[in-house]
Amino acid sequence: MSVVAVQLGQCGNQIGYELFDVIGSDLHNTSGLYSNRENESYQTACKERFFSKEASGVPVAQAVLVDMEPKVISQTLSMAERSGRWKYDHLSQFSQKQGSGNNWANGYCVHGPKHKEAIMDLVQREVEKCDRLSGFLTTMSLAGGTGSGLGTYVTQCLREYYPNSFLLNQVIWPYGTGEVIVQNYNSILTLSHLYQSSDALLVHENDTIHKICAQLMNIKQISFRDINKVLAHQVGSVFQPTYSTEGASCYSRNPLGDFMVSLVPHVEFKILGLCNIPQMSENSLAYSSFTWPGLLKHLRQMLIANAKMEEGINWQVRSPSSRIPGAAKVSVIKKLNFNTSLANLVVLRGKDVHTARVDAFKDPRLYTSWLTPNDAFSIWTTPRVFNKYEKSATLVSNSQFLLKPLDNIVGKAWNMFASKAYVHQYTKFGIEEEDFLNSFTALEQVISIYSSL
Repeated sequence: MSVVAVQLGQCGNQIGYELFDVIGSDLHNTSGLYSNRENESYQTACKERFFSKEASGVPVAQAVLVDMEPKVISQTLSMAERSGRWKYDHLSQFSQKQGSGNNWANGYCVHGPKHKEAIMDLVQREVEKCDRLSGFLTTMSLAGGTGSGLGTYVTQCLREYYPNSFLLNQVIWPYGTGEVIVQNYNSILTLSHLYQSSDALLVHENDTIHKICAQLMNIKQISFRDINKVLAHQVGSVFQPTYSTEGASCYSRNPLGDFMVSLVPHVEFKILGLCNIPQMSENSLAYSSFTWPGLLKHLRQMLIANAKMEEGINWQVRSPSSRIPGAAKVSVIKKLNFNTSLANLVVLRGKDVHTARVDAFKDPRLYTSWLTPNDAFSIWTTPRVFNKYEKSATLVSNSQFLLKPLDNIVGKAWNMFASKAYVHQYTKFGIEEEDFLNSFTALEQVISIYSSL
């Protein structure tokens, strides 16, 4: 089944390009540790998911590119064309001459309704190319104007037009130090609205990816493209073909469906995080070797200690000895020592993957008391290597990992709103103060339910 990508705003289009590029590179990788039959099965599944057929033989990304300014889309189309491995359909893009000015209300209230028909026509055109539609993967920033505001509006339209298709929003969490003065407003408005429309939100934190580039990839002058490449590698490691059940004879055909079943057991819990190991520079990779027990030991500790990368893990954090009914809940304001999970998915790729043992992820102490490990934990595997890593492990977690960042961003937005700072910039485009209050209420409820795990 096919996934249609919807790339929204500058951030969404740049990340979308890197994701398709890493998928396209992996698609053409025919060296390594697998048979011709395995390779052909993998390539067929990958093409079915992400690309449509083209007479020239060059795979065409199943994607719609949307931005209110033309520059980034033009660059993205050109870079894909020059790769020679894949390309975009030049007819599947929409842009205008003026952006949203980092204002969520401008994107949501003005650009969205004005351009709804044109954008949804492009989406329908891509959907009609699919033999069977699994759903949509949207990519957008929380902090800007077009990606957040227009992206939220387009998400609501996707839910309205395709109510039976899966909808995963990939959202980029802003730097804590700030990119734009109103990023906290844009973020809380985006998150609260997406929570109503989306099946799940896959959150990537810019600060985390930046640290990975600096400390693990050893990049001295870090650019947005470096960050986007790391992010694309992480996402590609999840959504490239895998066997989703033990002993399966063919690769999974419904990537978003399997993803949602594994990670969203309750509609009120839909915030997902992702970490991947190993991650290092290509120069270091040539002199490194890894074992499945070592990788999985690190990955489990990253989960329970809420470590975003393998360097600097707090090994002092341990699973609680037991669940105590009626125990006092931990305040979301103070640091959480143990990261309780609702559901986890581990994706393993590479040599001798059949020897990997994941029993440590089935420990009931890792999970909330109302789900058994059989319902809360899933594993996907493939013997095929990914992106030059002989062995790699990825964890996608529905857990308390975002509680502190979410609590911080809601608090900062509330402090600004209490003094009415910049509110007029939103009300002039049609957002009322009540809309802000509703967003605060919705996200405080999200914080509350995750705190109760």
